[in-house]
Amino acid sequence: MQNFSKFLLKRSLLLLMACFAFALANAQTGLSSQMREFMDMRFGMFIHWGPVSLRGTEIGWSRTRQVPASDYDNLYKEFNPVLFSADDWVKTAKDAGMKYLVITARHHDGFCLWPTKYTTYNISNTPFKKDVVGALQKACKKYGIKFGIYYSDLDWWHKDYPMHSPDSKIPDPKSNMNTYINYVKNQLKELIELYDPYLFWFDGQWEKPWTDSIGREVYNYVKALNPNLIVNNRLGKEMAGDINKKIDPAKMIGDYDTPEQVVGRMNMTTPWESCFTICNQWAWKPNDKMKPLSECLRILSQTAGGNGNLLLNVGPMPDGRIEARQSARLKEVGDWLKTNGSAVYKTMGGPYPPNKSFSTTRKGNKIFVHIINTDTAAISLKNIPGVKIVKAYTMDGTPVKINTSSTGFELQLPPALKDGIEYIIVLETNQNTEQLALIN
Repeated sequence: MQNFSKFLLKRSLLLLMACFAFALANAQTGLSSQMREFMDMRFGMFIHWGPVSLRGTEIGWSRTRQVPASDYDNLYKEFNPVLFSADDWVKTAKDAGMKYLVITARHHDGFCLWPTKYTTYNISNTPFKKDVVGALQKACKKYGIKFGIYYSDLDWWHKDYPMHSPDSKIPDPKSNMNTYINYVKNQLKELIELYDPYLFWFDGQWEKPWTDSIGREVYNYVKALNPNLIVNNRLGKEMAGDINKKIDPAKMIGDYDTPEQVVGRMNMTTPWESCFTICNQWAWKPNDKMKPLSECLRILSQTAGGNGNLLLNVGPMPDGRIEARQSARLKEVGDWLKTNGSAVYKTMGGPYPPNKSFSTTRKGNKIFVHIINTDTAAISLKNIPGVKIVKAYTMDGTPVKINTSSTGFELQLPPALKDGIEYIIVLETNQNTEQLALIN
């Protein structure tokens, strides 16, 4: 009787694990086709740019803090980026292995990089005059890159938005939020009709005048104009922003979460995207410290391993060029992805949660182990119930030795790759890894 009870308990546990794995697989496949396509891309380019690059200070945030408003608001009159080339920017993204691009069409400072008919504070009234948003949209189409538009919820320049600086505490009594929201809707409709964006990346939801009800109204508005538009969650207050915070998808206004300057929490059900700067500042800054290649690859691998996307930002210079050193760093990432892209694109995160030493992704019957800390001789992993590792090897086919035990197995890392660039070990298994439960 005791043996029979143990048998029933073991069978129940196995059934429970199978149900969990089935639910996990369904959660992944339950995404809309648009969201599945978006999450499969894994890697995109963020671009923060505008007249403020003439001062080398942060876009939006430096208005009134580092640059007087009277100076900041008139920078557009001398903004003439004669070396701007949409083809060069998008080709840089393409060479980096990026699959989509997001441009700050309007940041918190209110300046518009397209010739909008709803305000004179736009690119057509600069010495440059050319439509930056339109040029990038065409170049993205040429190079097969999905085109996205960043649009700020708030506008410190606009007279009808109640706050007029990053440090505003008291709403302007002369402002009119209803008039402002009408302005926002007009511009969003204009952007959709002119450029047919793949996604909208909103930002600025934290200020008090912007409410969840307004965010929901704007979300429904753009979705009515184009139901296939992908929209991030910064129209509403519910977002992670911090790896320690769990997001409630039911409260989220948007299609995916957007943690900033931090790799997001592992999440197999709610889509997410971490945005990072390649340097320290979002907009261009002279001699800004740039992230080494190892850090860029770590962020990319840990993000994919957590089942998220990475949106990596560049800030072009005032003459219109992306700094050569930034382009070179992105090219290094792209060269790495030429060899290792199958471990990033169209994968699922897990089954092991990412850590400082390694991250894992999976596809079909393969688990890809991203060796982040190459200054180590071995990686220990827990056993996966019911799964047998058939063989292990690096991306170039070099066999990797496995030592097994009753609780796990150890990968003996190739000595020749010690202290080198991050690399991938492929584990071939005897079943479809995409239906596996997470191993904690």
